[in-house]
Amino acid sequence: MKKTFIPAIVILALFGVAGQAQAQKIGYVNSTKIFQEYPAALDAQKKIDAIGRPFQDSLEAMQKDLQARYEDYQKKESMMNDASKRTEQQKLVEMERRANEYRVEKFGQDGELARQTEKIINPIREKIKSAIASVAKEEKYSFVFDKTEQIQVLLYGDPNQDITFKVIDKLKRGK
Repeated sequence: MKKTFIPAIVILALFGVAGQAQAQKIGYVNSTKIFQEYPAALDAQKKIDAIGRPFQDSLEAMQKDLQARYEDYQKKESMMNDASKRTEQQKLVEMERRANEYRVEKFGQDGELARQTEKIINPIREKIKSAIASVAKEEKYSFVFDKTEQIQVLLYGDPNQDITFKVIDKLKRGK
């Protein structure tokens, strides 16, 4: 009796787990598409571009100045003595170093533009995550994955389980 009782419990447990797995609904979204269609995200991108434009302009001016100075040095190099060549080369190296420092300071991974972007994007990212969670709960999805062109976490998804446009709709309606 004891020998048949244990396999029966194991079989019932397996059927219970299998029944639960079948009841779970899995969906996915394309977060890139959401960011492209959500007006607040588009406005945020405009703000980020406006912040970055002056930085880019300054960097381009520095690079043009460096290039012009280098071309001028090349033209005059043959007429310079060794001391003035070294002095001019040091100035060129210093200009290049300052341009590289500026690039890292403004555009680096922890640069000013990255920090400003995070401040602007984080609230929008949280709204999007909240909308995804809301749609998932309403539609009774157990899991929602992200499927974008850049990040292939989801290698295949049934188009019927794509809730991207439901999330976009929820965001646009502001609910």
